[in-house]
Amino acid sequence: MGETFTTEIQARYRDINLAGHVDNVEAVRVLDEARYEFLRFAPLPGLPAGGTGLLHAVDEGVSELVASQSIEYHGEMRFVPYQPFLASLWVSRIGRSSFTVAAELRVEADGGPAAVWECVNVLWDHAAQSAWPLSDGVRADLERYLGEPVRFRR
Repeated sequence: MGETFTTEIQARYRDINLAGHVDNVEAVRVLDEARYEFLRFAPLPGLPAGGTGLLHAVDEGVSELVASQSIEYHGEMRFVPYQPFLASLWVSRIGRSSFTVAAELRVEADGGPAAVWECVNVLWDHAAQSAWPLSDGVRADLERYLGEPVRFRR
């Protein structure tokens, strides 16, 4: 398995529902925020000056769009003030113009995942109005973090 990116996402009061635990929709928001950090700030050796993240080599005018998401909840996520959620992310599939980000979300560092998630991202060329084929450079950066798909219970 390749490298894994881990980040902390601070819990917010608005994340909890009337039952006192993190709402399922907010868990997806936390994972999406972690995905954003992964794609923009994951460390890569030898980046050019000013280059950051897995998508640093994408052409100008190309951005990533979410094509689909799958999530399973494995445990309750209770809100604990000043305790961030811990997200571990990696790439689980690389296609022609898309790739899948996999993640595990934990409430405590030594606890099991409260949620597992996969998100298919498509690189979109806004000028051409079509999918942008992954360049060799982008593919190589994604491959540094390539690992196994999330194991869903279904």
